Amino acid sequence: MINYFKKTLPLLLTALFIVSCGGDDDDYNVSPGSQSPSGNKTVNVNANPTTQHKEYGRLEVPRIKGTSDNLVLIHYTSQYGLNYMVEWDCIKKSQRWTCYTLDTRNSVKNVSRYYGDPQYPNDPDLPSMFRFTEDPYWGSGFDHGHICPSYDRLCSAEANIQTFYMTNMQPQYNKFNAGLWLNMENFVSNYFKNRNQNGTDTLYICKGGTIDNPSQLIMTTKKGMLVPKYFYMALLCKNSQGYKAMAFWVEQRNEDRSTDNLYNYVVSIDRLEELTGIDFFCNLPDDTEESIEKVVFPNSWGLKQ
Repeated sequence: MINYFKKTLPLLLTALFIVSCGGDDDDYNVSPGSQSPSGNKTVNVNANPTTQHKEYGRLEVPRIKGTSDNLVLIHYTSQYGLNYMVEWDCIKKSQRWTCYTLDTRNSVKNVSRYYGDPQYPNDPDLPSMFRFTEDPYWGSGFDHGHICPSYDRLCSAEANIQTFYMTNMQPQYNKFNAGLWLNMENFVSNYFKNRNQNGTDTLYICKGGTIDNPSQLIMTTKKGMLVPKYFYMALLCKNSQGYKAMAFWVEQRNEDRSTDNLYNYVVSIDRLEELTGIDFFCNLPDDTEESIEKVVFPNSWGLKQ
């Protein structure tokens, strides 16, 4: 099976990106010879290669796994450009992360939440051989847990519908999905809404659940769906003064923790990378990445003990 993937995936990737790429977003890799915020020449040793797909160089995109068992799905809208990106593990039939931005253009509210049939459609950019034959969430005891929230994509009906693709979902207990996870999502949304007070220009966001380490799984359901034991959010804030970053790391439990202080779940980006094995914000100039990822100041994000 794996040998078959290795032979066919390069062709599939080419076809996918011809269909899904486009738009005029400009948050790409800093070009060689440009200046980092510190004024030094930009160095990006661990940056994603952008020769074929410029989207790989966006600041919200983590280091992409360079294996043939993974697809990167890039979703655009006709009016608002790039909506979000997903890394999908074709063997595990699970998403590793979703990344997206919040900015003044895409954070407007023009439409209501999508309610359609099916409520959770298959991703049209994901080949059918890598999908579940039927929705594995129904009857599993787990919610369809959005990673890029519907609430953050009300700028257009097209953008909102895309957030309901099953490639943008991870299985979550309802008490977690509608409690602590929701509070974290609301924190991120509200932080950008209050940009006039905190000086935020853009939020770069990468989120997901743990699927790579067996010890970081709750179970595999009867239908073969992986249930992450931990969820995370990596946040990068850009404003006129430069960048700052922090992360949330939280264990998924089937209990109500909606009154928990979010401060207790804050970790540095460096720590999150140790826990997940994912290199976040790798497209930043190396000196900037190193300085903002090693420390975190929750108070500067409005979080207090």
